[in-house]
Amino acid sequence: MTVRVLIADDHPVVRQGLKQMLGAEPDLTLAGEANDSQEVVELCGRVDWEVAVVDYNMPGKGCLELVKELRRCFPQRPVLVLSMYPEDQYALRVLKAGAAGYLTKESAAEELINAIRKVAKGGRFVSAA
Repeated sequence: MTVRVLIADDHPVVRQGLKQMLGAEPDLTLAGEANDSQEVVELCGRVDWEVAVVDYNMPGKGCLELVKELRRCFPQRPVLVLSMYPEDQYALRVLKAGAAGYLTKESAAEELINAIRKVAKGGRFVSAA
């Protein structure tokens, strides 16, 4: 089974890195990419996707609002939040808003890939730390 992943980050270099990571995995593929929260909402309605990986801090509506909207519109599809902010300060808020997981951008590529696979199967993801 191939998991179609939508990525959203306002930094092109981060999106490029995420695309390279996905491209190296035979069971993951890029469904689309967005650079702000409005584009995420529009893209989610236009493309076929199974997991959304969104940056915590993008132009437009805040991350918690975005997660709630995606969960309301696409309740069966998990949202994984990727952030530069420490987990101990932000992860619980994001999970309470309905996200399936939270990772910091300091995480290893393997951890992100494992998180995508886990939430795609219905699990939740937070790092061991």
